[in-house]
Amino acid sequence: MPARALKEACRDAGIAKPVSAHTLRHSFATHLLESGYDIRTVQEQLGHSDVSTTMIYTHVLNKGGRGVKSPLDRLEQRRAEYRRAPARSASPI
Repeated sequence: MPARALKEACRDAGIAKPVSAHTLRHSFATHLLESGYDIRTVQEQLGHSDVSTTMIYTHVLNKGGRGVKSPLDRLEQRRAEYRRAPARSASPI
C-alpha cells in the first residue's frame, strides 16, 4: 500500500496517531502472537529468514504464567462460541 493511500485511509478512519506500513506489520505480528500462533508461523508470515528477527515482537507479550493456556481452556472457549440457536417452535398452519 503506498504511503499516500495509507495516510488517506488513516485520515478517513479518524486515526490521529502516525501510522506507517511498518506499524501495520508490527501490529499484525503482535496480534498473531497474542492469539497463540507459534513463533515459527509468525516468522513465515513476515518472511524473516532468521527467527531471532521475529523474536523482537515477543517483547510486548510479557504475560508470564498467564500466557500458558491449557488445551481444556481452548475447548471451553470453542464450546461457548458455537452454541446453537434456540430451537424454533413449529408455527401452526
